[in-house]
Amino acid sequence: MPTAGDTVSITGRTTDTQGRFLVTARSNHVVSDARTGPAEAVQAGELLLSALASCSLSKIELHAQERASGLPGGQVHISYERDPQDPTRYACIRLGLLLSGVTQEEAETLAGLFADSCPIYNTLRRGGNVVIAVRAEAPADRDHRAGEER
Repeated sequence: MPTAGDTVSITGRTTDTQGRFLVTARSNHVVSDARTGPAEAVQAGELLLSALASCSLSKIELHAQERASGLPGGQVHISYERDPQDPTRYACIRLGLLLSGVTQEEAETLAGLFADSCPIYNTLRRGGNVVIAVRAEAPADRDHRAGEER
């Protein structure tokens, strides 16, 4: 399990289907479609919201256990709204939490603890440092390597 300071890597690659990609995390694979792809698999924005949903519920569950809150379960509904002025960003991401078996006060406390501890939420909320490195592969190199893999 990654801890603070660890580097986690995900790989992605194109497939033979236009607009479809294979994303790999450790030994797990996810098929993802672009908005212009076949629209059969989860899309990138949905993967982002899925990561936020998973982190929110795991942090809430962990904090509830630490506090002996008696939380038997929870649900989250997350949505985004694309910015009409700038389609390259989301204008708003909304989280709706439903926490069962606890008081409203405890639910709000658990939500605050989640917000204080989730790296996905905090990266989205604050904006993150994203670095892009690009390396071109000449067609001859690609064709040569493809022949070696066969």
